[in-house]
Amino acid sequence: MEPNLSPIRPSFKPKANHFYISIKMKFWISHAVSVGWMLFSIYLSLPWLENLSSIVSFPLALFIIGGIAYVPGYMNAFLIMSLLLDRQPTLKDEHPTDAVTLLIAAYNEEATIFDTLQYVANQDYDGEIYTVVINNNSTDHTCQEVMRAKKELNLNLTLLHEAKPGKFHALNKGLQYVTTPYVITLDADTLLHPSAIRYLVSRIESSPANVGAVAGSMLVRNSRETIWTRIQEWDYFLGIASIKRLQGLYQGTLVAQGAFSLYKTECVREVQGWPDAIGEDIVLTWRLLRNEWKVYFEPLAVAFTDVPPTFNHFVKQRSRWARGMIEGLIEVKPWNQPQLYTKYLTGINLIMPYLDFIYTFCWIPGLILAFFGFYWIVGPMTLFVLPLTIVSYGSLYIYQKQYVFKNLHLRVRKNKRGFILFILCYQMIMSPVSVWGYLQELFKLKRVWQ
Repeated sequence: MEPNLSPIRPSFKPKANHFYISIKMKFWISHAVSVGWMLFSIYLSLPWLENLSSIVSFPLALFIIGGIAYVPGYMNAFLIMSLLLDRQPTLKDEHPTDAVTLLIAAYNEEATIFDTLQYVANQDYDGEIYTVVINNNSTDHTCQEVMRAKKELNLNLTLLHEAKPGKFHALNKGLQYVTTPYVITLDADTLLHPSAIRYLVSRIESSPANVGAVAGSMLVRNSRETIWTRIQEWDYFLGIASIKRLQGLYQGTLVAQGAFSLYKTECVREVQGWPDAIGEDIVLTWRLLRNEWKVYFEPLAVAFTDVPPTFNHFVKQRSRWARGMIEGLIEVKPWNQPQLYTKYLTGINLIMPYLDFIYTFCWIPGLILAFFGFYWIVGPMTLFVLPLTIVSYGSLYIYQKQYVFKNLHLRVRKNKRGFILFILCYQMIMSPVSVWGYLQELFKLKRVWQ
């Protein structure tokens, strides 16, 4: 999925939907279907529940099977039904002209920062783009590369220096210099599709006034580097994108990720900028939601990021994400969210530690037992989750290919090995890694930005 430097001339327009279904109605229809699926699963699993109860007791059996089949089945059904009902609103103006400020926090980014700024310079945005790079104690030639980009690329660029270590310190330093109505955060190793900023601004200007942020769509740039990057390509293309679409549909995207997202400047200042948290973008987004701002997602605003190429780096990143989620839950309780949809969406995160715990300490050992003929935990009944998984990923693949990639003149590269490993093994890696992140927060271990 290589970055394409050709500006977009849209070739696909969503068909008009003459039968309007409100967001509230979509929400309850999806709930009805997912509850129906869960009840059907419970009915089918009664023999499994009875058998496991004879070994570990009924309450524990229900606790285990609930985390393996009932709750995941309900969540998958809700996701699928919501995506089938989703209709991305049309953009009112695809060529906005409001000035925007781009904040890039940089720590030892000499290898990537010039390329990142080059893609900023190649944007087809008609408005002014003010770029602010905040050097956060780099010990390499990051600053020299930034100044070279300013000279060679003719960017409206300001280089700032922040001595306090931490991405949130760097971003808050940059926020002091923002005078535009919109501020965009961009990671120093992220490449923008040439129409990315245009579509991000178009989405927020086509949205109701109470929308305070729009998350961009992240894809993997270095997917051919290692087997780990190949697997993560599918996670971003299918998994993360589907969750973002679900949350965007219900106006509560839970993470306007710092790698590439747009915020109304007044909204960021209203919540006192980026917080002192390892998941600063998560907590910031939840503070916006708590203040009754809505957060949208724009699938056409695409950026390409480098994902961890090694297992060790992957574990550090994803455990940090899991820890950031817990920070968000502690900072803003789901029941304190003012909107029904965000109460529900953030409430789902409350049960994620339970699901990851069950998967790590019950499902994986159960899979090992199944190889030896003991089908106490993992057996034929667990296969009922697969149809939902295949349908959800299949429908999203079609959407991504036809609506996003076709419109952006991108090509879905072949990556069969990565896809197979993603389907079969990814959750077995992710759940233990997430549990490690939860433990880090529980025991307040040292936080590391990178």
